[in-house]
Amino acid sequence: MNAGDQLIQQGFERGLERGRAEALRAGITAVLSARGLKCGEDTRSKLAACSDAPSLTRWLARAVTALSEADVFADADADS
Repeated sequence: MNAGDQLIQQGFERGLERGRAEALRAGITAVLSARGLKCGEDTRSKLAACSDAPSLTRWLARAVTALSEADVFADADADS
């Protein structure tokens, strides 16, 4: 693979990472909304600031069963 192909591949992989993060953010927002839990400005800020797929995945799983918005992000400072 030449240098040009490597740059294209790197750009492609970055795009996939961004897309995954965006999909996870949207999923978290949708789950919270469907469950009737508010998605306030703090939540939107936390989601926008995080691009770490494992953290976002963990938050999405929590959103499914959380009793409150705060439960989803209980350790957000440690995750991001």
